Amino acid sequence: MTMLSRRRLFQAGAAIVPAVALDTAFARASSAATVETSGVAPAALAGFDRVMKTYVAERGISCAQLAISKNGRLVLARGYRYATDARAVPAVSPTSLFRLASLSKHITAAAVIRLAQDGRLSLSAPVAPLLGLSTATDPRLAKVTVWRLLQHTGGWDRDISKDYLYLDHTIAAALDVPLPIDQDDIIRYAGNRPLDFDPGSRFAYSNYGYLLLGRIVEKVSGMSYESYVKQKLLAPVGITRMRLGRTPRSQAAAGEVIYDSAYTAKTVTDASGTVVPTPYGGFSMENRGPGGGWLASAVDLVRFAKVFDAPGPVLNATSIGRMFAKPEIGTNADGSWYGAGWYVRQVPGHLNTWHAGSLPGTYTYLARLQNGFTYAALFNRREEGGSLDFDVLSPRINDEIGKVTTWPTTDLSSRYF
Repeated sequence: MTMLSRRRLFQAGAAIVPAVALDTAFARASSAATVETSGVAPAALAGFDRVMKTYVAERGISCAQLAISKNGRLVLARGYRYATDARAVPAVSPTSLFRLASLSKHITAAAVIRLAQDGRLSLSAPVAPLLGLSTATDPRLAKVTVWRLLQHTGGWDRDISKDYLYLDHTIAAALDVPLPIDQDDIIRYAGNRPLDFDPGSRFAYSNYGYLLLGRIVEKVSGMSYESYVKQKLLAPVGITRMRLGRTPRSQAAAGEVIYDSAYTAKTVTDASGTVVPTPYGGFSMENRGPGGGWLASAVDLVRFAKVFDAPGPVLNATSIGRMFAKPEIGTNADGSWYGAGWYVRQVPGHLNTWHAGSLPGTYTYLARLQNGFTYAALFNRREEGGSLDFDVLSPRINDEIGKVTTWPTTDLSSRYF
């Protein structure tokens, strides 16, 4: 997806569907199934709850979550289950785990910037010598820096050379190695191919670039990527549930939701050629790790988002500034830009930051907006067939913000952490 299309996905002020229309759509959809909820949605925030119920019913999404914080307080935490046969879909609580897809990227970016904060890494350091990558195939690789990986200006464009994290069968055949391939195989394959553009010259969203960032975390810290994140980023703010996901359904984490997709694919877990549901073997969660492999709940995400609100035990003021820094290529026509794992836009007195994640069987969204409003919405399926997901939900959520007359003063955090 190009930066332009991603940006359009999240622009505020889009046409709002009237509440009457929402309620009518919800009533029609509910005739075939029931939206069951768990957790807490205070009466003052009932509009957000109604929007989510309507959205999952309209799209037939069986598992979803919404969490909202206001000025650092968790004020809404909901799980949603929508099914004609509840026995086929486990209950969803506010702490159920979902695959985050690309919402993993701001976690990895924070890990890299924490290493820089601790004086263990320079963000301007060339990546090739840091990871022992050869520049023989393309000397331009020498110009790829940590900053350029963070901001997707490293030189890889999946619209040209394809996304290396989806080429398991191709890579196994090219390298003459058995399935499943691992991250080392992906790096070796990529090292034999030229870059798609000069590093630092333009933006192109790159999952591969974030895979390399995860390897940098390991190289510099001397720890596994997952262990470093848990120890240095999550534990200091009391988050214990988050972890990296696994590919097979049989290896799902305790409390993890099921993933729904109409698509199937040949498994990447072995050479059997078995056709499997795409979320469970059509791609490798293990290889996605730093760029798309995390599991979390919506309440975990809004809690972690507080790390970027003010200096604390994870990031200092300099590091927070680095997370949202403008790239060397400048801003887009609408003034937004990609920082480090976040899309960013300046609004009066505040930087709005957001990101989405999308995989077969997964759609996720996280936004930090003005006036201390942060929310995360997670779903166990995405729109299939090329349509955009949040072009409908985001403006509905934005519209509800302005309707709240009194925000709850209680903090629900003690229920979930």
